[in-house]
Amino acid sequence: MMEIDLRAPWLTILKWFGTVTGVVGASILALNIPISGWGWVLFAMSALAWTIAGLAQRDTSLVVLQGAFLVVDLIGVWRWLIV
Repeated sequence: MMEIDLRAPWLTILKWFGTVTGVVGASILALNIPISGWGWVLFAMSALAWTIAGLAQRDTSLVVLQGAFLVVDLIGVWRWLIV
C-alpha cells in the first residue's frame, strides 16, 4: 500500500479548501439571501474535500462524517437549486 506524506502540500491545500468552502457555505445559508441555495454547493465541495483528506489520512471517522454530510448536501442542492 502506498504511503502518503501527511505534510504534502496538496493535502494541506485540500484541507484549507474544505475549511473555506464550508465556512463560506454556512455563511451564505445563514444570511438567507437569494443565492443561499449555492451554500449547499459549497458545503458539498467542502464535504468532498474533507472526505478525500480523510481517505488520504486513513481517518475512518472523518470519512464517515463527511460522506454523510456530502449526502445531506446533495439533498440540499437538489431541494434548493434543482426542484
